[in-house]
Amino acid sequence: MRSGGEIEPERAALRLEHVELDLRISPETRFLSGEATLRLITSARQTRLLIDLDKNFTVSAIEIDGTKLAAGAWRNPEGRLTIDLPKPVAAGGRVTAKIAYAGRPHEAVNAPWDDGFVWSNHDGKPWAATTAQGYGCDLFWPCLDFPAGEIPSIRIGIVAPDGVQAISNGTLQSTERLAGGGTRWNWVAKNINPYLVAINIGPYREISGSYISKFGNKFPLHLWHLTGKDKQAAGLFAEFAPTLDFYERVIGPYPFADEKLGVVETPHMGMEHQTVNAYGNNYRKDDTGFDWLFHHELAHEWFGNQMTAANWDDFWLHEGYGQYMQPLYGQWREGEARYAAMMSVQRQRVFNRQPLVSGKVRTSDEVYQEQLGGPGQDIYFKGAWVLHTLRYLIGDAAFFDATRRLVYGRPDPEPGSFSTRFTSTAEFETLMNAAAGRDLSWFFDVYLRDAALPELIETRTGGKLTLTWKTARKAAFPLPVEIAVGGVVQKLAMAGGSATIDVAEGGHVVVDPMARVLRRSVAIEAMQGR
Repeated sequence: MRSGGEIEPERAALRLEHVELDLRISPETRFLSGEATLRLITSARQTRLLIDLDKNFTVSAIEIDGTKLAAGAWRNPEGRLTIDLPKPVAAGGRVTAKIAYAGRPHEAVNAPWDDGFVWSNHDGKPWAATTAQGYGCDLFWPCLDFPAGEIPSIRIGIVAPDGVQAISNGTLQSTERLAGGGTRWNWVAKNINPYLVAINIGPYREISGSYISKFGNKFPLHLWHLTGKDKQAAGLFAEFAPTLDFYERVIGPYPFADEKLGVVETPHMGMEHQTVNAYGNNYRKDDTGFDWLFHHELAHEWFGNQMTAANWDDFWLHEGYGQYMQPLYGQWREGEARYAAMMSVQRQRVFNRQPLVSGKVRTSDEVYQEQLGGPGQDIYFKGAWVLHTLRYLIGDAAFFDATRRLVYGRPDPEPGSFSTRFTSTAEFETLMNAAAGRDLSWFFDVYLRDAALPELIETRTGGKLTLTWKTARKAAFPLPVEIAVGGVVQKLAMAGGSATIDVAEGGHVVVDPMARVLRRSVAIEAMQGR
């Protein structure tokens, strides 16, 4: 069970063009039976198909281009479904595989920090949801389980028991009452990464409305919440429009306006499932006055779903930006004091045990899990602080211009003028360098490719104060620093990584008084027990 990482050349040559999923969920027995029709195109000659499908499932039948295969023509060792093709498929050719399968899907123990089905109930009715970011889409359907396996179009048909609804990605096309009991819910989604495909079943009530964008378009808003939570859900729904105002003005158009903005209450904390974000924060607000989880998961519609890292090694682009958006929203709503307070809280959760990026092809878990050698939670909080410091260095105009280009592939996005795209840390650096008008390799090398933070050494001799940057690379680190001397703030250019100024004997000095710069803090290390 994994998402991404090194993959075989023949599997890397495959792309999904369209998927038809027909799933029947039985919450009482925690059983799933399904039929998946995959239309694939290949850039290399294929004599077999390598498809990801969890080993919990038994495959009962496969058809290739309408021809039934003999039972010995497929096998599924350790969750890698291998299908022998009746005849080779040439490079540039297409093939359609129909796969019937069934079994008890893997159950998550602590979703969304691990993945699988989460089974629960509410008011005596089944309540279930899926997560798949770390372990992969193959936990409940046969797929290409790597980021570049994005699907141009998918129909997700879910048969759910009577008395509950089945909510998924994209647009609801139809519902159908079945003679034997239950209802089939047919959803259609476009340009979606496989791990974002989601199943949600529960006794939901729906709040709906629409949003009129500053860009002139209009799109639907939906919140599916559990029965008995009408008041709390109405409070959350009231946050939708002002939050969209922020994102559309600061970043750009909501990327999936031709489908919906959806949120569904889940029996786990949350996940950025495209157009139907999972929400399990129990409608809690903190001193910021807004629901941080709703805001964070919505951020991923831009940073993760519209713009997707092609290699999980660049996971920090999803989570660093996603985490940084909450202090930015605090600044948007209340000003500098709120922004500084929120950034201060995040700074306490930066641990610097591993670099943010390794330069290798990695699985999601190899990045997310510290025990596997990854940066772990630093992709959130250190990532956010890297963006904070970079914004201070190059200024708002350059920072947000490069960010828009990263998200949309252009600086002037309008509805209909962009499509989902893949990106990388390398592209991020190129865009920021171009926007800043200078080479910032010294900045990215230290903050992204070194674990240790730069340390600012203060040396005071007589009437002189010298500040010197110290990094693990022992190379020049010319990051400017603000300094307050006697209450007067000035910015030191730190050319060559050092600067000396006159300070009166006994004069009061505060370095980086507005906490603009991510640097080593002995106080925070002590607080963390290091």
